[in-house]
Parts: sequence; C-alpha cells; structure tokens
Amino acid sequence: MSSLPISGSGSWSFPVKNVCSNDNQQVARNTMTFHSSIWGAQFLEYDEKDDIVVDKQLVEDLKEEVRKELMIKPPCCSSNEPIMQRHLKVMENIDVVQRLGISYHFEEEIMEALQHIYVIYGDYKGGIDEMNLKNISLWFRLLRQQGFNVSSGIFENHLDADGMFKKSLRNDALGMLALYEAACMRIEGEKVLDDALEFTKIHLAAFIPKNQPADSLVITQIKQALKQPLRKRLQRLEAVRYIPIYQQQPNHNEVILKLAKLDFNFLQLMHKKELSQICKWWKGLELRTKLPYVRDRLIEGYFWILAIYFEPQYSSLRIFLIRSCMWIIVIDDTFDNYGTYEELELFTKAIDRWSISCLDELPEYMQLIYRELLNVHREMEELLEKDGKGYQIHYIKEMAKEYTRSQFKEAKWVKDGYMPTLEEYMSNSLITCAYPLIIARSYVGRDDMVTEDTFKWVSTHPPLVKASCLVLRFMDDIATHKEEQERGHVASSIECYQKETGASEEEANIFLSKQVEDAWKIINRESLRPTDVPFPLLMPAINLARVCDALYFEGNDGYNHAGKEMKTHIESLFINPIVI
Repeated sequence: MSSLPISGSGSWSFPVKNVCSNDNQQVARNTMTFHSSIWGAQFLEYDEKDDIVVDKQLVEDLKEEVRKELMIKPPCCSSNEPIMQRHLKVMENIDVVQRLGISYHFEEEIMEALQHIYVIYGDYKGGIDEMNLKNISLWFRLLRQQGFNVSSGIFENHLDADGMFKKSLRNDALGMLALYEAACMRIEGEKVLDDALEFTKIHLAAFIPKNQPADSLVITQIKQALKQPLRKRLQRLEAVRYIPIYQQQPNHNEVILKLAKLDFNFLQLMHKKELSQICKWWKGLELRTKLPYVRDRLIEGYFWILAIYFEPQYSSLRIFLIRSCMWIIVIDDTFDNYGTYEELELFTKAIDRWSISCLDELPEYMQLIYRELLNVHREMEELLEKDGKGYQIHYIKEMAKEYTRSQFKEAKWVKDGYMPTLEEYMSNSLITCAYPLIIARSYVGRDDMVTEDTFKWVSTHPPLVKASCLVLRFMDDIATHKEEQERGHVASSIECYQKETGASEEEANIFLSKQVEDAWKIINRESLRPTDVPFPLLMPAINLARVCDALYFEGNDGYNHAGKEMKTHIESLFINPIVI
C-alpha cells in the first residue's frame, strides 16, 4: 500500500470478477473498477500563444526593476532613508515576491539581503527588539525559512510576568497574524512558539465575524491563514491566492504585481504544454484497455509533481518525474488491487534483477509494466551518461527495488492476515509511500549542486525525508483508511494504533494528527543550517509534505476524490490565466 499520489483508496463502482490469462491457466481475482479521469481529454491538445516572445521580453524588463527593490543597499550612492527602515522595506518586498511566486528569479538577491540582515540583527543587535510584533515576526519567519538558525527567544519580550503573551497584543490583528505565521516555523522544544501558536489561533479566530462574510483584507487573510499557514502552502497555489489580495492593498508595488501576473501566465502556458505531451504519452500506452484496474489520475499526478518543481528550468526533470511516478501508481494498483500473491512474488524478483531477460517469466499483463518501467529509466540513463552522471540511475534502481520489496511485504501481511504493530507498519510504509524514491528521482539530471553524496543521503532515509513521509502516510491514512479496509488492504496506521492501544477511531485520528504536527517541527529543524545537503536540495522533501496539506486537508482525499477545492486548484493552475 503506497502513497505518492497513491493512497490506494480511489473511487470505484463495485467489485468485479476479472479473469486474466497466466501460463494458459485462468486466474479468478477480485478487483475494483475506478472511475475514469474527470478531466477527459481537455489537456490533450495545446496551442502555442502567438505573443509569448513579447511577454518573455517584458518579463525580463520587469525583473530588472524588481531586482532593485530587493537590494539591501539602495541603487543610488546615498539615501536619506534610515537604515532599519530600508531593511524593513526589503524584508517586506522579499515576503511579497515569495508569496507572489516569483522569488525564484531573485534567489541570489534574496540570499544576499537576508544574509546581511542576519549578520546585523542575528543576535538581537542593532535594535531588532525595538521593532513591533509584526516586523519582528516577519524578520524571524523570513530568516528561518531561509535556514538561518535565529532564536525564538526574541518573542519572550512579549510575555508578561507570568510567562503569558501580553493581553495588549490581542487587538493587534496584523501583529498576531505575523506571529502566527512565525510560530509555524517552530522546532521541538520551543515552548514560546508552541504557546504563540495556541495564543494566536484563539485570538485571531475572535476577529472573524460570526454569521457574516469577511469585509476586509485582514479578515480574509486571517481566515486563510487559520485554514493553512504559509509554511504549508505550495508556491503556485499561494500565488493564485495572494495576487488578488496584494492588488487590493493600497500601497502595492505595481511593477512587482505586473511581473507576478505575467510570470504566472507564462509558467501556466509552459505547464500546459508539458501536460499535453504527457497526456499524449499516457494515452498512447492504452492502459484503460490493457490495465483497466489502474487509476487514471494523470492530471492529479502532474499537480503532485508540479508541487516539487514549478520553475521553467526543471521542465525536462518534471517530464521524467511524472513518467516514472505514474509507473509507481501502476505498480501500487497492481499490488493493492489486482495481482495474485504468486504473480507479485515473480514481479518483485524481476525488479530485483532489473533485466529485460526476466520479461518472459512474468504474466502477460505485467510484461507491459516491466518493459515500460525499464524503458523510462534506460532513456534517462543514456542522457545522464553523456554528462558523466550515469551513477544517479544506479541509486534510483536500488531504491526502486527497495520499494517493490516493501510492497511485497505488505502483500504477504495481507495473505497471512497479519496485523503489524504501528512501528512495523511505519518502518515499511515510509518506503512504500514512495516519497524517498521520488525525492531521489527529483535530483536526477539536476545541476552540479547534486553529487553522489546527495543520493547516498536520501537513500539512508534521513530525518527530513522520514518526516515528509510521515506527513503523507498519516494524512493519507486518516483520509482513506475506511475505503482501503473495504478493499482488503493491509491494516493502516489507524487500525494498528487502535489495536495496540484500544483507542477509538477519533482518538487515533487525534494521535496521528499530532504526529503530523510533530513531523513539521522536524522538517523545520532539519531545514536550519548547517544542513546535510545544500539548502535548495531540501525543497523537494518540504514541497512533498506541503502537497499533502493541499490534497488531504481535513481528511479529504483530493487525489482519488477530487472535490470542489481540488478542481479549483487544477483549474487555476492549468486552465484559467490571471487577468492582467
């Protein structure tokens, strides 16, 4: 039972008796029929925009203007602006470009500015404690997001004699909102931030009018933040959300806003083009005919991959990721929803050997899966070998073997009727959730920042990777375990915990939700410098944790049961451009 976009609990109509040919014998099996993609063929074709070249040049011109706004020193030789005021303005601009989804254009400028601010104020030097709550919280959050290990002790200045947050803060809506977002960067043991999170949740909720719509930008932002803090938001979805909010702010920067709109639409066209290519590839495989038991969730799968990398320089990598990860889904459904134990054993041994010579040993329907899986990796390996990076596929293959062996272990548990302990379940499920394999694949063919040590790091399942897996595993199980049990899946973490503790389902959900919050503390801690790998290489694991919050929020299963919110996400990212 895995996860990626692979929770295993899709929509189905009814159990179907399916008979497949295997060595001239008829094998009866129970399986489920998943509904077809709700998106039909609307992403199959793509028409190139005529004025794309003009838009590209305009984007480049606007970037130069915005770059000046991120400079820690003014572009002119002198300025009458107080130095702290200048720093605050730069921090606000950094926050804006990050939330508008255009910070990838200015990574060097942002790093240089925050490094400078960290050196000046990092130990509370230069009067940082004289800032108001909103500005201190912004300073703290921006630096923590960038991996600077600033102390949460700065917030102790806002405690009263009893160690509680001062009552006077309750009327400061913007300060409270900024503190709430800062508190979401907490790590283990930071009591002041744990208290800040609870304090702000309670008092921010008090600002929201009862039984009437919000009529101010501040109330709108409070409602959105309480639903999902910035730390857990995907950049592309945050851009969709924040562009109209920023536009309504009276002091917004028109140049930054225009760049954000143009850049969003430019990237949307690129992503639609990629999606068209992938749809044609997927259609050409004819899986709905050849492997009808497989879920057709290509569009939702691409949404998942786009969460890892949305930037234009990763186009080829996204194509590799979606192609290889869709085969993870096929394998997952084969293990969970179709293959007999004997067939799955053959398939696991064939993956372990990773040789086309194994093809004839497999049932006919598995031959397609095996052949295409080898083809995807062989094509990438040939490209990598030209650049002297062929070793990368070696690690991918080994992790793919580990993934399949762990899938087979769960198949054996089901066959034997074995209920694993929660510890046993999690140890195996952190592999079958597929995140370690996907994170490793996200490094394939990247820039020279990626080395062999990067693949060694991810293959050992370090704390950051484990925490991201845990977020997926527990959020997925909360959303899907009932349907999975109806289909005879291996017990989920819910059932394992209930059996061990005697807890009710509600108590199990509360426990697992607490584990998810604790995992985010680990993600935050493992993102602080010095890090085991270069800081940008942490982002795939962080973004994969974030996408869970988009798909499995409040127990929903947005991958298999795309509801109104998930449909809105897809439409805003791939269909509806931003009005300029």
